[in-house]
Parts: sequence; C-alpha cells; structure tokens
Amino acid sequence: MSRQSPFGHPFLLGFDEIEQALDRVAKAAGDGYPPYNIERLARTEHAPERLRITLAVAGFTRDQLEVTLEENQLVIRGRQTDDKTRHFLHRGIAARQFQRAFLLVDGMEVLGADLSNGLLSIDLARPEPERIVRKIDIVAPDKA
Repeated sequence: MSRQSPFGHPFLLGFDEIEQALDRVAKAAGDGYPPYNIERLARTEHAPERLRITLAVAGFTRDQLEVTLEENQLVIRGRQTDDKTRHFLHRGIAARQFQRAFLLVDGMEVLGADLSNGLLSIDLARPEPERIVRKIDIVAPDKA
C-alpha cells in the first residue's frame, strides 16, 4: 500500500519541494548527536524575529567545526580524529564525527555563530515577509 501524500490535493500547486523537505527532515530526526536546543529570543519593536540554535559540542575546537549554508539548509559538521600518539588506559570519550542539518524558511538569515564552554550557538533572524497583493488583468481575445 502506498503512502498518501498530504500535498496531493489539486489546490496545493508547487508544494512538492516542501514534501521532499519533510521527508528529508524525518530521515534525519533519528540521530540524537549532538543534542541541541532551539530558542526564540526576546523580540524588540524594530527587530525581526530571532532564533538561536545551540548544540552541545564539548571536546570540539573551532577548527573541528564547520557551519555552512547550503541553499536553504543550515549544516553543522564536526570532525575529530584519533590522536595516534596517545595511549589510553580507558577510552570513554570517542573521537567522532557528526552532521546536523536544519532546513530554513526562505528569507531566514544566519547572523553568526559562537563557540563558548562547549556550546556552539548560531543566531538566526527571520525578517517579516513583505505582503504583496498584485492584481492580474483579465484579457479577452480580439474578435475578427
């Protein structure tokens, strides 16, 4: 039995990209590392809505982290490599890699990133969308 798409209604035109994005997010939701928070920051009268994503990346240095914006996707990658010169009697902290991606709405801006006390914080702003109403002229074909 095939899955019925919520975007299959004939009134929903051009929403196939949203459906693909939801599928991508559902597949990525299973990985719980690194843990993260998303918070809405206090809004001021003249500032756009701001969000902050904070990831717990203890043990990673700034050089081992990469934050990129790939189209509308914010991608955070962490890469650690084993130090072959060290001899562990017990190894409970693994050197690991991760990739965490967040899909951003059109118009969302990345303001910056900060690494402090093992927490990587990324600030985002969502400007108010411009409300546009445009009248479409209806033309009648010329009759000969």
